[in-house]
Amino acid sequence: MNTKTKATHTNKPNGVGVARIIKATRCSAQGMQAAYREESAFRQETWLFFFSLPLSIFIAESVAQWALLVGCILLVLVIELINSAIEALTDRVGLEHHILSGRAKDMASAAVTLTLVICSLIWIAAAIGWYQRLN
Repeated sequence: MNTKTKATHTNKPNGVGVARIIKATRCSAQGMQAAYREESAFRQETWLFFFSLPLSIFIAESVAQWALLVGCILLVLVIELINSAIEALTDRVGLEHHILSGRAKDMASAAVTLTLVICSLIWIAAAIGWYQRLN
């Protein structure tokens, strides 16, 4: 390993190897806690996830369909976290109205909405299939 490569690895703020994984996991947990504490939409979607988890077991026809049902709700949470991060960063830059700040927030919100639509379609299709299997 040359000196330049070694210096790059030792100057990483989050460390390297297992230490980096541990620190990254801690940072992720802090981010989820902050989102849950500060963002009502994230709290609602988290409760949606926990409510739908047992429901997905009954509705799913296969393991793959179960993974799709659970995965789409997790995707909603992921996009909500990104939306919240964009909002926080935009507010950090400045609270005054700016057309680009508003556009960034609106686009991030639209991403959440589209993800919710996708998730709804998946759940509706699975629920229809479950209902048809009952009859």
